[in-house]
Amino acid sequence: MQNEDLNLLNIQPTAESPLDYIGEEEPPKPDPEEMLPLLVSTEASERMIAARAFCELQDERAIPPLIQLLEDDCPLVRVSAAYALGRNPSSEAVEALIQQLERDFNGYVRKGVVWALGNCGDRRSLEPLVDALRTDIPAVRLWSASSLGQMAKVGYEVVIGAIPPLIEALRRDSMPAIRSNCAWAIGQLCRELPSNIVYAGAIDALIEVLEEDDDMGVREDGKSSLLRVGDPRGLQVIEELEAEGL
Repeated sequence: MQNEDLNLLNIQPTAESPLDYIGEEEPPKPDPEEMLPLLVSTEASERMIAARAFCELQDERAIPPLIQLLEDDCPLVRVSAAYALGRNPSSEAVEALIQQLERDFNGYVRKGVVWALGNCGDRRSLEPLVDALRTDIPAVRLWSASSLGQMAKVGYEVVIGAIPPLIEALRRDSMPAIRSNCAWAIGQLCRELPSNIVYAGAIDALIEVLEEDDDMGVREDGKSSLLRVGDPRGLQVIEELEAEGL
């Protein structure tokens, strides 16, 4: 796994702004009635086109064939199906996504799978996302961290389980982008916690990053998380650092 293309780290879904379409007509979305039959086409190119269409469309009828496409022989079909299931989150897809994360050799596909698992918001996703954060290639670790941050509303036990591995990665991962995502995710999860030992440990980790991380971007993300949480101790440290010109 470690030898896979580290350039995957730079491949991220981009959010488009409505302002991008000023003076232009927004491209029409695909017709789901045309795309649904193509999900079971004998042609890999047609299956891929259909799966990509459901990255834009939401239609429950697409979920069963998209789950089947997670096992497609073509990795481009598999990655498209993973992202489509992220756009069409369903509890029915969670087990299939977890199994594919465990067995797929392709980093592009695993990256799509962890993104989809974060969108599904299911407690079953916690353990595989934590494992991916600890052991996978950089691109997958990057999105595993973000997906764990999206688990904030799933339940208290999930939040408690996600924070320690995020703190570990925040302190030890060699990639600044991954540490930044961990800082963001910890901030998201802390907002759902009462003031307990796990919450205190998370605030300690964010303060530590703010004071000690070598990367300015990571420090800024740690600061943003502390500001979002509004923890008095964190706010005091921010004020003291700003007073010192740091």
